[in-house]
Parts: sequence; structure tokens; C-alpha cells
Amino acid sequence: MTTNRPTGFAPAASPLASTTIHTPEDAITAGETTIPTQGENMPAYHARPQNAEGPLPIVIVVQEIFGVHEHIRDICRRLALEGYLAIAPELYFRQGNPNDYADIPTLFSELVSKVPDAQVLADLDHVASWAARNGGDAHQLLITGFCWGGRIAWLYAAHNPQLKAAVAWYGKLLGDKTLNSPRHPVDIATDLNAPVLGLYGAQDTGISLESVETMRQALRAANARADIIVYPDAGHAFNADYRPSYHEESAKDGWQRMLAWFAQHGKK
Repeated sequence: MTTNRPTGFAPAASPLASTTIHTPEDAITAGETTIPTQGENMPAYHARPQNAEGPLPIVIVVQEIFGVHEHIRDICRRLALEGYLAIAPELYFRQGNPNDYADIPTLFSELVSKVPDAQVLADLDHVASWAARNGGDAHQLLITGFCWGGRIAWLYAAHNPQLKAAVAWYGKLLGDKTLNSPRHPVDIATDLNAPVLGLYGAQDTGISLESVETMRQALRAANARADIIVYPDAGHAFNADYRPSYHEESAKDGWQRMLAWFAQHGKK
């Protein structure tokens, strides 16, 4: 993750929605819900195609560091247009509201770093269970995540044996180990239950090419089903079309690769 303040990252009063793409909802059903998890009700956003027959393949969408804002909700809407039931849970809801912070270092130190990986992975299990009870196909469970969520997508692929595939967008691969984050993607390469596609930018100042190569070596050593694509002209958050970091060519290619990865590995 970078330390540059993104466009629209400010308290809730900011005009984020006016600068963010909003996919038309004519052919989908979308809205807020709550998901029972570990004795509490977790807020979440979901979207699905209208008038779909039979259980839908499920995509869990894991937020950027900024929480489930309009861009992440729109990712769900775009996936719904592709035929998926997409759910983005508010994974910080116990620790606080990311909209209360005006800069990334403070957000990370005072909120994000206090969210335990174990809590997140358990919450995601409950999201998968909720989706299976609400029109989703438990046998077609997929996950994608962005930035903070990209790292979580790697971890979840090693956590849930029912997962069919994961796509991690510029998720951190290495890092300091803490009580809340005892393992990172490079540490779980041997434990992957599902094939993972990693999408990274060569110009990312927070995720070095050396760390990407270290991850590739770990995956090769583990004989893991995974692939990492590095876009030479893209930096961090290159899919975030509401931010200056957006790199259209790389983002569009990554989106198509994600859909192809899900289609290839997500079948029953």
C-alpha cells in the first residue's frame, strides 16, 4: 500500500460518489445487508443479476484499506453483470470506521493494524455461508481483493479448502510478523487450497519487484497452482479508477484475466 493520499479519501462528507464510476443497476439487484458472524452482525454490500435461475457462483470482494466505499461496491455491481453473486463485507466493523481518518498512516496505525487476520478469515467463512443460504452456490466459491484485500485473498486461499479460485490485486506479499498478522502470503505458499492469480504493478513503490520474485520462488518451490502478472507501466492501485493511480490498460487487462481465471477454475 502506498502513502499517497487518494482522491476522495476523507471523512464521509467527501464527494467520493460523484467522482466514482457507478455501474447501472438495470439488470442487477444490489444493496446493503448484514451477515451474522462470531456473535455479531457484520454490514455488507451485495449485488446479483436479476432473474437469475439456479444458485449463482459466489465472489467475495475484499476491500481496499479504505473499507467498502463506492468503488468496492461498484466492483460488486460489475461482477453481478457477469453473472456472479458478489459480496463485500465491512471487515473492520468491530474496530472502527475508516471514514473517520483523513490520512493513510493514521488509518493504518490506529485501525487497520488492530484487525486480526484470524478474525478476518473467520468472518469470510461466515460470508461464504451467508451467500450459500442466499442464492449462491457453495461449490463455486471465489474471492478477489484489492490492496489490503489482495493480501487477504492470498491468505484465504490457504484457509478455506472449499475455495475454488482467488485473484489478488496488488496485495502485500511480505511484511513484519505481528500477533494480528502472524503470516504473510509468502509464508503460506505451501498451504494454498485453490489456484491464485496475482496482479501487480512494476511501478508500485510499496510492493517491490524483489518481493514479487520472492513470492514466485516460494510458489515454484511449493509447486503451487498460481500465476503472477506484473504490468510494467502500472503502479499500486492501478485498478482504482477513482484515483490518480488508475492505469486503464493494465486495469482492463487484469479484469479480463480475473474473469478468465474464475471461469477456468471456478467450475463445479
